[in-house]
Formats: sequence, structure tokens, C-alpha cells
Amino acid sequence: MKLLNRYSKFVPYFYFLTVIIAWFTYYNKTNGLLAYPILLFAIPFLWQLIKPNKTLNFSLGLSFVCLSSYLIIGYLSNVSILEGFNWSVKAFHLKSTLFVFINFFMSLWIMKHSTTYKR
Repeated sequence: MKLLNRYSKFVPYFYFLTVIIAWFTYYNKTNGLLAYPILLFAIPFLWQLIKPNKTLNFSLGLSFVCLSSYLIIGYLSNVSILEGFNWSVKAFHLKSTLFVFINFFMSLWIMKHSTTYKR
């Protein structure tokens, strides 16, 4: 249990790194060299894994809670105008629902970790 508690604080950072890498790979297949600036988004998360910083952690958490809240508002407004449901729409709807709410949950996890930060 100690091992789980010790490494559970890194889960949100690995999640956001995974999302950034997936976004980079998808964009790299379609646009080539123009995808490399996307990797710049990974720098704060890698820095937080290598050398944790309380201020950076709080700013990352606050920024991503705000962005995730905006993402939820956009998602709910988009869902309200959907008309027909077929299997492909249902699959996309499920994936986007999971992404939106897991993104918000991971942002809150970072914020929780920044309030209980120990050096």
C-alpha cells in the first residue's frame, strides 16, 4: 500500500503526457514537421516528474482545471445539438465523454496534490 501511495501522485502527469504523445503522433501522420511544437506542451509535465516544484504544480493544476471546465461546457453544448444516434456516433460519444471527464478528474488530482505537497 505504501508503494501505491508513493507513486499515485505521478498518475496525472503520465496521463497528460500520454495524451500529448497521442496528439503528437496523430498530428505528425497528417502534417509532418508542423507537429513538433506540440511536444513543447510535455515539458512542464516532464519537469514535474523529474524535479517537482510546488508553484509549477499549482499553476499546472489551476490551468488544466480551467481548461477542463471549458472543455466540459463545450462538450455539453455540443451534445445538446446531436440529432441522430448510430453506432459510430455512440462510440465517438462514449470516447469523448470518457476523455472529457477523465481530463477533469486528472486536473483535480493535480490540484489536490498541490495542496498536500510535501518536500
